[in-house]
Order: sequence, then C-alpha cells, then structure tokens
Amino acid sequence: MVSRAEVNHTFSDAELAELRGFGTVETHAAGDLIVEEGAMAPDCIVTLSGHTDIFASTDEGRKRVGWMEHGQFAGDLSVLTGQRHLSRVEMGADGKILRIAHADFQRLIAGNSHFSDIFIRVLSARREFSKHRGFAVTIIIGAAMDRSVYAMRDLLMKHGVAHRWFDPADGPVAAHLLAERGLSEAQLPVAILGAAEVLVQPTLEQLAAGLGLDLLPDGATADVLVVGSGPGGLAAAVYAASEGLTVIALDSLAPGGQAGTSSKIENYLGFPTGISGNELARRATVQAQKFGARLVSPVRAASINRDGDAYCLHLADGRKLRSRAVVVASGAKYQTLPIDGIEAYEGRGIYYGATPMEAQLCGDAEVTIVGAGNSAGQGAIYLASVAKKVYVIFRRGSLRETMSEYLVKRLEEHPNIEIIPSTDVVALHGEEHLAGLTYRCRDTGDEGHCDCGFLFLFLGANPNTTWLPKEMVCDERGFVKTGTDIAPLELVKAGWSLDRMPTRYETSWPRIYAVGDVRKGSVKRVASSVGEGSVVVSDIHQALAEVTPAAS
Repeated sequence: MVSRAEVNHTFSDAELAELRGFGTVETHAAGDLIVEEGAMAPDCIVTLSGHTDIFASTDEGRKRVGWMEHGQFAGDLSVLTGQRHLSRVEMGADGKILRIAHADFQRLIAGNSHFSDIFIRVLSARREFSKHRGFAVTIIIGAAMDRSVYAMRDLLMKHGVAHRWFDPADGPVAAHLLAERGLSEAQLPVAILGAAEVLVQPTLEQLAAGLGLDLLPDGATADVLVVGSGPGGLAAAVYAASEGLTVIALDSLAPGGQAGTSSKIENYLGFPTGISGNELARRATVQAQKFGARLVSPVRAASINRDGDAYCLHLADGRKLRSRAVVVASGAKYQTLPIDGIEAYEGRGIYYGATPMEAQLCGDAEVTIVGAGNSAGQGAIYLASVAKKVYVIFRRGSLRETMSEYLVKRLEEHPNIEIIPSTDVVALHGEEHLAGLTYRCRDTGDEGHCDCGFLFLFLGANPNTTWLPKEMVCDERGFVKTGTDIAPLELVKAGWSLDRMPTRYETSWPRIYAVGDVRKGSVKRVASSVGEGSVVVSDIHQALAEVTPAAS
C-alpha cells in the first residue's frame, strides 16, 4: 500500500534553481486557474510560494483532493504521458509557481536522471494511491453483464486509469449521477470523465480519445514502429528509445498483451513475491515513455507496404504511419471453444483473463477455467480466493505436461479447486448471460453439468498476423519466420534484395523484425519475449545504417 508520504516530494532551493532552467516563473493571486480540468498534455506545476490547490469532480461532487506548498509539484502521470488531466489546479494563496511546459518536461525527464527518478517515483505512487483509496474521477455507469461495460472497464484497467463503476441495479448512486447530468437509463452505458466530458454509449476508440490515450496524428513518422505492446514490444520500445531512436508503439487494446491478463507471475526474474502482468506492463509503459517513446492504443494495424527505403503502416481507421524499421510484436490471442454461438457469451460470462475486474464480478460464485498452461494455473489460484468453487478442465491427462510444477502443486493442494483432466466443454447454457455448461470425459464419454456462470478460457494461441502482407514468410500456422528459419527460395519469392541474409529476428522483408509469441519457434514466456525485444534493437541499429534517414 502506498503511503501519503510517498505521493509527494519537496525540492530543495538548489533543485528549484536548476528546475527554473526548464520552465517559466509566474505570479498568481488566490483563485487563479493554473491547469484546467480536462487539459491535454498538461504542464508540470511546481509551487514556489503560497500554495496551490487540486480539485477533482467525483461521484460525491467537487472536492479538494490535495494541495502543494513551497517546492512541491502538482499533477499525475498525464504530465508525462500527455493524456487528459482529470483534476483542476488553482492558486490557493497569492504566490508564485514554476510552469514547465509538457514538451520541456519530457525533455527534462529524458535528459536528467536525478529529476527523472523523483518525478517518475512520485507520479507512479500517486497513481497507486488513488487506485487503492477508491478515489477516481472517471466513472462508468452500466449493467454488470453489459459487454460494452466490461470492454470499457477492461480498457481502463489495462491502461491504469483509476475508475469507479456503478450498476443501476445495485443502488441509487447511478440514478443520482445520471439525473445530475440529465441522462436516463436508456442511454447507458455512460462514461463520465470528471467535469471534462460525458460520453454516451461510447466506442472504445471514443473513450480512448476522450482520455487522451490516442493522440497520434495521421502521417506520423519514427525510426521504429512497434506493432504490439506486450512484453516483447515494450522491451523493444524501451531499449530503442533509450538508445536515441524515435519510437511509436501501438496496441489494439492496451499495453501488456496476453501477459497483462496474468493475475500473478511468480517466476519472472527479480520479483521473488511475484508481480501481476498488468503491473509489469504499467511499469514498462512508464519506462518507455520516460525515454520518449510514444505509446498509442487502442489502434489496430491493417496492412503494411514498402515506401522506398521506408515502410508505410496503414491503421484500420485510415491513418498512415511511416518508419525505417518495424518490430512485429503483435503476439497471439487465445483460442475459443468450437461451440456454436459462443460469441454471444463473451463479456457476459466468458472471459479470457483473470484480473481484479473479473474477480469483482464472480465473487462467491462457481467458476470454470479451461486450459492447462501457466496462465490457466495462475488464474485458477487467483480466482479461488474470491470464488465459491473453481473447476479446472483440460484435455490432456496431466497438468504436468504443460504447467510449471510449482503451480501444479498449488492447484492440487488448494481446497477450493477441483481438477478435471481429459475433459472437454461441449455445450453452453443461458439466455442473456452464461448460466451453465456441459462437459464430457474424453476417456469414457460420460457427461456432466455445472451451474457455472463464469467461464475463463486459457487455450492455445493463434498468431495475430492477418495484417501482414502475404509475401512475408510465415509457417503453416501463421507464425512469422525469421533468420535461418527462412529458406533461400522463400527469400527469393519474398523479394529479398540485400547482399546479406536476414539477422536472427529479421523477417523476409528487410528491417522488419518479429519478436515474442508471434515469431515461429519462440518460447512462450514473458522473460524470453523481453529478451528478444531488447536484443533486436542492436540489429535495428546496424540495419538503419544501411539506409539513408527517412524524410520527416
């Protein structure tokens, strides 16, 4: 738990003198507006004299949530990321402030490790503090089994945006919030972004734009485009940006990839007590942004083509991006069950990740998990702490064929978990949402029924490669071939024109690389994906030296 002491820092007079070189000193009277609620790319405000007050619009009305005195700075992670600032900063007493413009603040963070450490530590602590104290200015109103409500909350959770959710069926708060804004239940779901904006039945793209998660202009250029922000893509973004390359990293939902849905990763080096996939992704995201990488989501890659010595990436919404090198880190997605009509239950009882949000939905209920990998084991252990009963169903005869031993032992010893091997889920039941399922033993053919309203699928993955050109060499399952896995004849057919052969992670198109789960032969582990994403940057540097810089 983050303490109040960790969410603030007081700069010394010597530090303030150095910071003045990055900003402008302003004199203000009490009550003057310093930063408007809803501002995009907000400035960093350091109080020099008097004090500044921070106000936020919450479900309980407008509140003063903090104040900053001499040597202290206001703001949250939006001053680093450029996202919408969901609080209002006013001068609380006559005095002076130091205003560091967003662009200058990014320059300060990238170039000064002393101040970077202070700002990143405090801004990250403020994010965690607001999350754990239940404070949030972003509010979602809608029914628990409304799949669009689930999708919005999933997006917010994966982006680390603290929010509160109110179901009209659970009490009068939702009705009160709607009435205050002249809305009715017929307009649900609704997203309230503090006092800045109210979004009625928004798409994920509209919600992301409202929060400033996607501010990427059409025609943007970079040295490196990273498609996919799972562990491999984030590692590539961090290392490339830290070594001076301009980087744009994209993701179809949010940073983290499949690993971001893991409730607890216990065998990742350096975290002896484990870390959730979402928290690992958040830390890596801040790390990449600290070095100047631009992370944008949710955006979806549609196609890519050659553009002279560069590449042009076409997004599904029509925007075009240009770069001299591309890292394909689009990962893989869990398979679904071969049951007709299963799509109707997605977000209404069927889920593909076990996070605190899903745990909130299935408290004291029966839960079924299908899968035999580490993600399934981690999800089962996590959900067993809140669910009435957890059934783990899988096709193989033993979990030990595919799951780490430490997880198998925990599943076997947990009193709230029942392991059901050699079994398939063959039917789903329920009208508006999942209400039960039928399963069949592969050995005997016997069937059983479970009145289970929550089904979590952690099945084998399919690569996200449909957006790649057909000329790029992939294996029969769609995983991208790289390096020596590409046969000479395949290179010829793909149009390889260089005198050298592809490097270890390079595809059949020069300066396009594949790392992580999307690559043929990769080890499906977080650590290996991070390793590939970091190592590939040295190959990118060498390859970029072969071509002239792209026009900006």
